[in-house]
Order: sequence, then structure tokens, then C-alpha cells
Amino acid sequence: MQQHTTIQTELAAFLRKEGQTINQFAGISGVNSGTLSSIINGNRPIAMQQLDRITAGMGLPDGAFYELYIDECVVHSAPDWRRLGPFLHRCAELDKLECIRQVVQIIMDNITYAPLLFDTAEEFYGQGKLQAAALLYEGVADSEKYQHSERLALCQYRLFTIRIGQSPEADFRAATRFEYFVERLEEIEQLEALRQLADIYITLQHWEKARLLAESLYHKTSIQYEIRYYKTRKKKELRQAPRPLCFYIMYAYWLQSKVCEESGEYERALEFVGLYSEMSWIVEESEEVQQIKEQFSRLGIVYACLYRLMCGELEVLPEVMEAIGTHELELLDGLLKAVQAANRYGWEVDELISRFQPLLTPEGVASGQAEGASGWETPDQYPVLLHELAVYSFKAEKIEQGIHYIFGSLEASAALGSIACVIRCVRLFEQFRPNVSAEDQEWYKRLINKVQLAHTGAKRTTESLRE
Repeated sequence: MQQHTTIQTELAAFLRKEGQTINQFAGISGVNSGTLSSIINGNRPIAMQQLDRITAGMGLPDGAFYELYIDECVVHSAPDWRRLGPFLHRCAELDKLECIRQVVQIIMDNITYAPLLFDTAEEFYGQGKLQAAALLYEGVADSEKYQHSERLALCQYRLFTIRIGQSPEADFRAATRFEYFVERLEEIEQLEALRQLADIYITLQHWEKARLLAESLYHKTSIQYEIRYYKTRKKKELRQAPRPLCFYIMYAYWLQSKVCEESGEYERALEFVGLYSEMSWIVEESEEVQQIKEQFSRLGIVYACLYRLMCGELEVLPEVMEAIGTHELELLDGLLKAVQAANRYGWEVDELISRFQPLLTPEGVASGQAEGASGWETPDQYPVLLHELAVYSFKAEKIEQGIHYIFGSLEASAALGSIACVIRCVRLFEQFRPNVSAEDQEWYKRLINKVQLAHTGAKRTTESLRE
């Protein structure tokens, strides 16, 4: 019968092979000889620090015996947190995530480990060991999925913050999964969570969701502001939010202005700009608060001009031109709105287009986008901007230039799978087909075929994902 492999048998075999005594190995490893003797004879469990020293003394890589350690100390004996806690920390340091996963699966049959695992996960999270933390949060959340607890909500919140930022699809899944748990968080924790959710939904252009979250953020922060600054209560009882409360109120206004902008309600958007630009109500005083006030003041100036432009006030165009491509107004967003306004009101904006013409390429847009920092641009804006420029060119009877922009928009739409923009481009092209050269018409046919192939591929991918 084959002997079961253990850390003890591996160590004993190593000593025989190397011809070393326990005392000699004790000198090499730094583990007391009596302790080594007890470990080999199975009379003493191995502590984490001892395991690492034994492994190093045998000339093996860090963590070489961790799987055996799980088998001996977790599977075949009652788990002891005095050994498990240090073991999980060491696994996190060495990025041995599978070992963490195994331990969590085994011990979470006993729900009494949930508080210990949660506290460890919080330590990992604070140290930036996010994947290790996620495994612990998932274990705790799964064990408490039928509990209406704040700890469960916090686990889901941490998992949400870890999962976002990978792709739009992953962001959407993370947001929809977490949204159910927001109300279970402590009230002050909800503010930052609502802001993060609203950010994602605006980036993904789920405008109604963003509007509801912005309203909730404003309502909850206003209550907190009233309690903290206008009601008699011991301030030591109140937890601090991650940011000053005034930030969340102004941010909620800003979010609502963006929602109004998307629906074309520019006068209503201007009202929200006025709300986050008027700051006499702010009672907080700190360097951070001053920076926030300056930030929203700059945003207010830029967006007031932008929305006035969209309402037909051509005289603010120079201010908008100066703001385009800055921290406050990203390249695509600013250019798109300005050209849309020009098309709506029949303005001549050749100077604007000429000024930013060098950036009207995928590479130029990428560089201009990197310089800004508002984070609201989406790639879909690029083909839409080119389509608006095509409309502007055709109105100015610059047919060749218009065709150039249509082709650029079709190329970008094919790359992004933006079928709505393709349809608009096709309709626009058909209006001017009689004025287009045979060479350009042939190129147009090839582009349409390319778009159709891209759309078919995207459709198949979507269908396979659904299956």
C-alpha cells in the first residue's frame, strides 16, 4: 500500500537523501531541533513561519508545500485560525490564489468563520491585494446570501469596486449585480456607492438609470448635510464620507445636467449648472473643499457656455473653442456639440473645424482624449462627429469633403459595430449619390460590404454569448 504523501514524509525523505541530521537541518532552516523532531513524528502541527523556513531549508520555492498544508491542516484536521490566518496572508503575498480559493471553499461550511474572513478580506483590500480579497469576499457573501446583513452588502460593494474597469460588459454586470445591495449599506457608505454606480450608467449611456441614481444621491446627501451641519447632535457619532458632503450634492447636480444634455433639454441643463455653480450654502472649510469648489466653478463656466451655444447663442462659440480638449470639456464631446449646434442653426464654423482638423483621426482623438480627464467620452461619439461634419460639409456644398467624412464615419462605425450611425451615413450618402464620382461610389460599396461583415460577426458573437 502506497504511503500518503505529507510534509512530514517529504522532510524525512529529504533528510535521508541529503544525509543530514535533525540538528544539522535545524541550523540550516532556523527551526528548533525539538520542534522539527515533533513535526516529523506527527506530534506537533506546523506553524506558517516554520513551514516557510523548512521549505527554504530544503531549497524549494516559496509555497511548494502549500497544497499539502491545506490537506493536513484544513481537510484532515479541525481548522485553526491561528494557522489559517497567517496562511491566507502568505498566500496573498505569493499570489497563490488557488490555495486561497480551496481554503475558503472548505471552511465556509462553518459560518462562524465569516467575520474572520471578512476582516482578512478588508486587510487585503486596503493593501491592494484585490484578487485575494475578492475570493474572501465571495466566500463570505455566498455564506450569507440569505442574510439581510450590512456585511453582505459591504462584500458586494467591495466586489463591485474590484470588478469594474475591465470592460463595458463587465462594468454593466457588476453594476446591476451590486445595485440591489446599495440600500443595505450604512447611509454614509451609500453616497460613494451611488456616485460610482451613476458614473458607470452614464458611461454606458443608461441615462434613466443615471438620472434616478443622481436624484437618490442628492436626496441622501442633503439629509446627511442637514444632520451634520444644521442639527444639534454629537459629531463624534457621525462617520465621515470618503469625500466632503458638498461634493456629492454638486456632483448630483452635475450628473443631472449631463442627463438633460443627452435628451436635448439644454435650458434645463443650464438650471443644474446654476445649481452646482452657486456655492454660498457650503459651510465646510478645508483645502479639499476649496479644490472641489474650484473644480465645479470651472465646470460651471465651461458648461454654461456649451449649453448656451446649444440653445442658439453663437456669441459664446469662442469660449467653447478655448475649452475644447481641456480637463473640463473633452475633445469629442466639445467638437460634437459645437458642430451639432452649427448644423441646427446654420452657422459657419470653418475656423473651429480647421483648428481641430489635425485631431480628427482615430489617433488624434485618442491623444486628445488622453489629455482630458472628465471621463465621459465614449468611442461611439467619433463616427457621430464625422457624420455631423459630413452634414456640415454638404450644407456648405463641399461635396468631396462631405464624402470623405462619410467614409471615415463608416470605417469607424464598422470597427465599433455602430449600426445606427451606419444607417444615418447611408441615408446621407444616397441624397448626394448623383454628385459622387464613380471611383468614390466603388469605394463606398466596399465600405458597406465591410460594415455588413463586421455587423454579421458582432451579431454571431452576441448570439453565441446568449447561448
